[in-house]
Amino acid sequence: MSQAEEYFDIYDEQLQPAGIAPRTEVHERGLWHHTFQCWIVDEQNGERALLFQKRHHAKDTFPGFLDISCAGHLLAGERIEDGKRELEEELGLSVSFGQLEPCGIFREEKRLENGWIDREVCHVFVYRCSQPLQDYRLQADEVTGLYRISFGDARRLAGGKLGSGKLHATGVETDEQGVLRPVEREFGAENFVPREPAYFEMMLKVADRDGNRSGACADSR
Repeated sequence: MSQAEEYFDIYDEQLQPAGIAPRTEVHERGLWHHTFQCWIVDEQNGERALLFQKRHHAKDTFPGFLDISCAGHLLAGERIEDGKRELEEELGLSVSFGQLEPCGIFREEKRLENGWIDREVCHVFVYRCSQPLQDYRLQADEVTGLYRISFGDARRLAGGKLGSGKLHATGVETDEQGVLRPVEREFGAENFVPREPAYFEMMLKVADRDGNRSGACADSR
């Protein structure tokens, strides 16, 4: 997380441009802004799973929660295509925009415990990558873990059917030396950033299609 405050393009309720504002003001005032979101679909032995990242404990929203594989705000002046830089920064994946599968655009509003209102226009994509979790390079000040969660469990979570139960995840976490270590964890619904069922339905409709099945990422590193 940069020490210099980021600036975002902001929009009115009709999503017409309304200037730019610093990140803190955007969240404090509940101003509409655009985000890039990409879910990694990992297929192993015929079983598809989604990768969830664990947000760094110092994040200003939902610290320590599990969320989208890779996501970030679009900075002032950036296009949607520029959002793919988040894959390189957060996960170490070098990907062209054309390799991403668009899921759609979702308007999302969250009221946070600190009184902020986070209003995002989410541009959602899927990328298929089945490399070992240990091969990812996690951005130290953004992501502290990466977990593989089956489509079945993801659907239970999305549909609010997990209840007080737990789901099992295999993953990797960064240790004190910054080295990725394999882990197995149990998570409840309270461990995830809350999202509307319609959001997951939109994304899973694309994620569950047949796509690249090479067993490796589609990039050309």
